[in-house]
Amino acid sequence: MIEITFNAFNFVREKLKKQNIPYLNAKLNIPEDTTPKMLMRKYNLTDTDVEFVFINGKVHPKETLLKNGDRIAFVPPGTPGSYRLILGAKKARED
Repeated sequence: MIEITFNAFNFVREKLKKQNIPYLNAKLNIPEDTTPKMLMRKYNLTDTDVEFVFINGKVHPKETLLKNGDRIAFVPPGTPGSYRLILGAKKARED
């Protein structure tokens, strides 16, 4: 098992709140071979719900293996345009 810190933003946060799932600096113990995509499935979230994923402050593919100590955040669609470029979401979506 590894420990990560999990956050969710905006509409994703609301979906998790309805399920009583912690979403703000939540410490999670997860299996070593877990990806953000796997966490999304566990929490009943789809690619429509989560547009991109931050791991340690940078956008990464949803299939990235998480490591002990990682900080992960799920970001929904609708992030304002200027922030998309600053945060790296525009580039990530083009890759």
